[in-house]
Amino acid sequence: MTEDTPSLYCVNHPNIETHLRCNNCGKPICPKCAVATPTGYRCKDCVQNQQKLFETAQWFDYLTSIITAVVLSFLGSLILPRMGFFVLILAPIAGTIIAEICRIFIRKRRSKRLYQSITIATALGSFPPILANLLGFTLSIGQANFSSLVFLIVEVAYTFLVTSTTYYRLTGLNLKL
Repeated sequence: MTEDTPSLYCVNHPNIETHLRCNNCGKPICPKCAVATPTGYRCKDCVQNQQKLFETAQWFDYLTSIITAVVLSFLGSLILPRMGFFVLILAPIAGTIIAEICRIFIRKRRSKRLYQSITIATALGSFPPILANLLGFTLSIGQANFSSLVFLIVEVAYTFLVTSTTYYRLTGLNLKL
């Protein structure tokens, strides 16, 4: 009473035998091609098509959010690093503020590329003070100006913290410590 079912082979890897099928389109897929979803395994094509449905950003969202992120990050980079050690506390707060203001402007529309663009804009907004401090440090290298080196390090710390916080806040990633 046992029926021999024909062997299935993965659509993307024809030499790998499988018993797994995409629960959306029904294509046979191997464990390498399978993407685990809450409703079962899907092929990468179906997952990619599903993600495109959730990207709701408009073209003007990129423009307004990038300008907003650059301006706010630049203003923060002029003010916060002057507070020294407290930049470790204040930069993540600034990143959260930048992310939330951008979220207001984009009216909670979403796109992976939009979040990446806002993150890059946040980093670019904080670069001019870094470049100015780097130039000041290199010009005073013969004088061994320790304070300009410390200020440069604080600027870099601000850039790293504000950029990473903005990205994590926009994408909703949770860090598990």
